[in-house]
Amino acid sequence: MHELESTADHIADASRADLQVLLRRAALLLRNVGGISLDVRTDDALTNLAAEMGKPKPDLVETIVGDWLVANSYLPVPHAVDEESDVDGTA
Repeated sequence: MHELESTADHIADASRADLQVLLRRAALLLRNVGGISLDVRTDDALTNLAAEMGKPKPDLVETIVGDWLVANSYLPVPHAVDEESDVDGTA
């Protein structure tokens, strides 16, 4: 969303390809606008945390859900250390 707003502010600098990608992303966001119904306490907590972190609430929810999916093995770890990587031996 931020990228779309930023590009709109500087549209003369955007390439046709960049605009095409942003418009497709915007269309997907609009198509999936149904949202999630949350308990009032949960919604308030997320709103307060997002404000505290200076982050839009949808981005915060995406981060929380993504981290939960990785932590519970529903998604792969994004940057897994392979056996041939060097490590310094500290945790």
